[in-house]
Amino acid sequence: MVEPDFWGRPERAREVMEESTRLKGWLEPWSKLDAKTRELLEMAELLKEEPDEGLEEEWNRELATGTSDVDALELRTMLQGENDHRGAILTIHPGAGGTESQDWAEMLLRMYGRWAERHGYQVEILDRQPGEEAGIKSAALEISGPSAYGFLKAEKGIHRLVRISPFDSQSRRHTSFASVFVYPEVDDEVEIEIDDKELRIDTYRSSGAGGQHVNKTDSAVRITHLPTGIAVSCQKERSQHKNKATAMKMLRAALYERAQAEKEKEREVVEAEKTDIAWGNQIRSYVFQPYTMVNDHRTELKVTDVGRVMDGDLDPFIRAYLKQTGAKVRT
Repeated sequence: MVEPDFWGRPERAREVMEESTRLKGWLEPWSKLDAKTRELLEMAELLKEEPDEGLEEEWNRELATGTSDVDALELRTMLQGENDHRGAILTIHPGAGGTESQDWAEMLLRMYGRWAERHGYQVEILDRQPGEEAGIKSAALEISGPSAYGFLKAEKGIHRLVRISPFDSQSRRHTSFASVFVYPEVDDEVEIEIDDKELRIDTYRSSGAGGQHVNKTDSAVRITHLPTGIAVSCQKERSQHKNKATAMKMLRAALYERAQAEKEKEREVVEAEKTDIAWGNQIRSYVFQPYTMVNDHRTELKVTDVGRVMDGDLDPFIRAYLKQTGAKVRT
């Protein structure tokens, strides 16, 4: 930054500033924890020499805060994948089962929105196709912020719900499935070649709850990449041009993820990870009746407070997954 022509090269300056911000994001929390640890040790020494009830209470409070800060930093240090620092594009699709599965997909949409809010991420609904009676047929979220993809990649897979169906007049227990897939956000720096001749672009009218503010023109855009079959859609703007630009961004993210999978010589390309949305493939089960339990089948972590999980408290599952897979943080 001290170079005479530093600000005369905007692109280089931007890269350096971003790297500086990223490094500060690690150094500042570490420095605060180091100072907190020294303070706690000094307080502990004082308590040994002269016990004091008020000081002991303060020590316990500070210790609890410090422990929470250590846990948060530890979670970040599990992310060292090439794309873990990026934002995320998350898509949700219901499985077979009509209204029941579509309602479950909408519940997941809310859950991930609440998780993002808890972490201070910016959330935009890029596409939302409502169900015929309730719920959604599909949805796409853009979750912007540091390491959103690194955390949310733990959520890829089939999610299973067991509950007494509110749509069943006989109040029977139903099992529903929905798939969640996560792509890393890619910026203009990432080169992804897309041949316009290999694209099919369809336009349609935007849809939304109640239809009060729905655009009456064909502003929504769906783009299909013919060689891979990858399809994305966007309807967040009233402008067809803006929706097309966002859909292209989503397509670039999906193709980038696919290219990364091929580069890493995975057995199958990323789209093949989208297994049947049905029995035997779920990564997690959410049981509302006859008991309450959220069970992650990969890590065997079980949480009984289903309501808290549905309100966005996913960090215990994300942490357990990252520990199990040996993911390491990008530094």
